[in-house]
Amino acid sequence: MTSQAGKPFLYVIVCAAGIAAGVTRLIGAARERGWEVGVIATPVAMGGFFDTAAVEELTGRPIRSAWRSPADPRPFPPPDAVVVAPATFNTVNKWAAGLADTLAVGTLCEAVGLGVPIAVLPCVAEALAAHPAYQESLVRLRGMGVRFGEPYAGPPGEDGGRPGLAWESALELLERTPARRQPGQGSSLRSPRVREDGGEAS
Repeated sequence: MTSQAGKPFLYVIVCAAGIAAGVTRLIGAARERGWEVGVIATPVAMGGFFDTAAVEELTGRPIRSAWRSPADPRPFPPPDAVVVAPATFNTVNKWAAGLADTLAVGTLCEAVGLGVPIAVLPCVAEALAAHPAYQESLVRLRGMGVRFGEPYAGPPGEDGGRPGLAWESALELLERTPARRQPGQGSSLRSPRVREDGGEAS
């Protein structure tokens, strides 16, 4: 399925955190602002952290989690921007280190290299956020131009959403990011494939 003519395309990367259940709020807000949306989830996040059926109904597209084979068609067009929400300790550190062992992290690594605007809503417990590796990862990613929203470390609310968080803040971060291409043009971002030797093949 392709994006509608003239509409920019947003990748939403979902990680495994309890508040991921609220990601439909972000998707709905993005669509209201004129974005077409495709969701890429980490493999662990697919294990019940959010309502996959509701997300697919809202976006009109399948959720991606695994590498596609070379013969498979590309399910999403190239992105005009990327949002990571929620972003976990593990994903942030792997991304900063360039360890593209999942489709989600591989996509983020390529997006940085291609100059695609990226906004992040972290969800990291205070004890983990104090770890030197995480702090170094934030410095490195900010140096790459990645924009971070306010971190969240508390428990999810009764409805599974993030208490006090406006999911739209990720979209506002993108709006403050200088555009590097015209909306709707996307980029040459291609999801990497893992070779048998553990390397990547574009």
